[in-house]
Amino acid sequence: MPCAFQLKRVFLQNMKYILVAILLTGILISCKKESFITSSTASLSTSTDSLHFDTLFTTTGSTIRYFRIYNNNNQKLRLSKVALKGGNTSYFKINVDGTQGPEVNDIEMDANDSIYVFVTVKIDPTVANLPFVVQDSILIDYNGNQRWIQLDAWGQNANFMRSRVVTGNVTWTGIVPYVILGGLLIDKNASLTIEKGCRIYLHADAPFIVDGTLKVTGEKYDSTRVIFRGDRIDDPYRDFPGGWPGIYFRETSKDNTLQYAKILNAYQGIVAEKPSVNANPKVFLSECVVDNCYDAGILGAQTNIKAQNCLVSNCGKNIFLGYGGSYDFSQVTAATWSNTFLLHKDPVLTITDYYKDGNAISTSNCTASFKNCIFWGENGTTEDEVVTDKQGTVFNVSFQNCLWKVKNQPANVTAANIIANQSPLFDSINTQLKFYDFRLSENSPAINAGINLGLTNDLDGKPRPVGGKPDLGCYERQ
Repeated sequence: MPCAFQLKRVFLQNMKYILVAILLTGILISCKKESFITSSTASLSTSTDSLHFDTLFTTTGSTIRYFRIYNNNNQKLRLSKVALKGGNTSYFKINVDGTQGPEVNDIEMDANDSIYVFVTVKIDPTVANLPFVVQDSILIDYNGNQRWIQLDAWGQNANFMRSRVVTGNVTWTGIVPYVILGGLLIDKNASLTIEKGCRIYLHADAPFIVDGTLKVTGEKYDSTRVIFRGDRIDDPYRDFPGGWPGIYFRETSKDNTLQYAKILNAYQGIVAEKPSVNANPKVFLSECVVDNCYDAGILGAQTNIKAQNCLVSNCGKNIFLGYGGSYDFSQVTAATWSNTFLLHKDPVLTITDYYKDGNAISTSNCTASFKNCIFWGENGTTEDEVVTDKQGTVFNVSFQNCLWKVKNQPANVTAANIIANQSPLFDSINTQLKFYDFRLSENSPAINAGINLGLTNDLDGKPRPVGGKPDLGCYERQ
């Protein structure tokens, strides 16, 4: 029978062999991970098989999109190449793991690792007026295999204007859009008429300034309304407020009319300053939408604005009328919900008759009339959606047949037939989906609650009752 010493020696020898085997196995595994897999059955995947770009204007670039390439193997993988099929002539540009294309070769990927491929697109002008699609594809070549990523982008020709001054009498048509870079100024003695269906896209540095006259002649259908908005219409930028400065009617501006216009995603939608130079309103808004403006939807300063059948929605301050002036608002809906982009913390309507500069206060006469209007907001921090502040002597502000949400009644105003603190029951509001339909549902208290103002249609261009009681707000329930 072996002695204990011999057993111990045998055990130690066996352990030595086991340790050597473990060490050799580890070395082999390590070497395997450091070596490249060359089999055609190597596993590779991508985060998507296609990239889609929204409508872009010719000669302007896109936002950056990307996808990932995954090495699903326990060994390193070498990509022979990642390349644009269109090469240097492609509208698209790629960057593969930090290296510019159009073709990048011999890309090493660690085991169970991934790399990023970034893609941009820039579309050159063509003779076509309608949107057109450009396409290309990206080849991923490895171990004799080929995988393709499809690319497509919609392009749109446009009239590009940089720091333009309008002189004389000019007309814009709706054949192709207008893209404004650096700003546009309508000169004091000039007029610009914008016809139905026209689309105006403005860059972040491009205010639309009116010293002369602006006439917008849209019509009721979606395709015939005139739209002002920022020039970033690709996701996610298309929905951001504050994408362009806004439309500014300055001291010498006169006889401005906007019908069936939509002013979207500006910093300040419509700004008018100083009194009208004649008996007409400085700005007349009819069947207009002002939406998703970061600071103010409509801002008036000691000026004259008339608005009818208008929607001012989801702005930092929907309507702010300061330093007095003369205002006439009929069948207007001003409504805001806190959402992803804006916290509703300011009233949807504020009226003051003064301007404060440091400790100095200047006042101006204020006359304002609101008939058949709705002032409402939810999910915010303000309890009073209508706020007035009087510092001077003449403050003639009246509300007739309106619906509002207030905890404290606005001071120094006359009000008749007010529906207070009853929800207007708009048709559908979903802040998560960014869907807002401010038409009235069938049980709304605003239905048939107005007085006849002689307006025969609503914001949709649909009829209001002749001689009967219209609904409150910009929409008439049909």
